[in-house]
Amino acid sequence: QVQLVESGGGLVQPGGSLRLSCAASGFTLDDYGIDWFRQAPGKEREGVSCISSVDGSTYYADSVKGRFTISRDNAKNTVYLQMNSLKPEDTAVYYCATDDGYCSGSANDYWGQGTQVTVSS
Repeated sequence: QVQLVESGGGLVQPGGSLRLSCAASGFTLDDYGIDWFRQAPGKEREGVSCISSVDGSTYYADSVKGRFTISRDNAKNTVYLQMNSLKPEDTAVYYCATDDGYCSGSANDYWGQGTQVTVSS
């Protein structure tokens, strides 16, 4: 069974850090680019980051550039999103999804269930 499971969300104060995990089962994560998306209440879903499976290139939305880092551990079949210097506007449900190897955003076939991140004092 193909499955993506996110974890690592929670409540953190502004300026704090969290590391989200996206663990795959039923398939090899390294065969896919992996996207992180987020969706805040009343807002459209936003692409946050992607890591390519072709050459390991990474991509970030301007809103998170310099604060978030995406990485993958192929031995654990897991992709991570390290989030530092968190701001209240980062509050959202975060989802991971498969993509094509080039992170084109046109092949989000598999999705996780999401993990809530709340940044508040």
